[in-house]
Amino acid sequence: MYEPTKSSANGRRYDPERLFLPPDDDLAPNRPGETLRSRLDGSRTGRAGLLLARLLGRRPVEDDWRRSLAAEQLVGARLDGLTAGGWEVVHSIALPGDAVISHLLIGPGGVFCITDEQTRRARVRVDDAMVRVPRERPRPCVRRARQCAVRSAHVLSYGCRFTVQVEPVLVLAGATGVDGAEASEDVRVLREPEVEGLGALGGVLHPERVDRIHTVARNRRVWTAA
Repeated sequence: MYEPTKSSANGRRYDPERLFLPPDDDLAPNRPGETLRSRLDGSRTGRAGLLLARLLGRRPVEDDWRRSLAAEQLVGARLDGLTAGGWEVVHSIALPGDAVISHLLIGPGGVFCITDEQTRRARVRVDDAMVRVPRERPRPCVRRARQCAVRSAHVLSYGCRFTVQVEPVLVLAGATGVDGAEASEDVRVLREPEVEGLGALGGVLHPERVDRIHTVARNRRVWTAA
């Protein structure tokens, strides 16, 4: 059984393991969109190349990264505002391959794996797998949110040595309205202003268990070994 033995100045008890986490392996300082920022900074496609691709009707992957980064920053700022209420947030968790978990929210109301999607101020329709934005191809965001949560639950349960339930959340940044959000019973679909409502949830996790899950979640090595 997990039995923390350390206390901070404010009286909260902390998992001793976090005290020995090397800085390079600690994801807690990650800013929203950290991984996407790194990809953009490392891109070798210059402005001329991007402009040419757009003129030829090709959508550069850098444009997708920028759109995703804007969504992660907006949603991440709202999530960071919940930390005063006993919640912990880990942003931009890189997984083996190209997958990235945008945010993990851990607190009294449980663990939420949050995927965000930029919708450019449109009214969208949601079904069990897709988000449909007018004049755009359907995006498999709902399915992706579900897959990220399943993967997170597996990694956290293994690292914590107890079962961690993770709820998938899809946040549609910029959406003016959402039709069919109830179509997916297992994925919570929110507009960006509704994110703060997660902070009102409670009664699921004790503070010591929140701390233990957060300690595991912020360890980069846990995820790279997944």
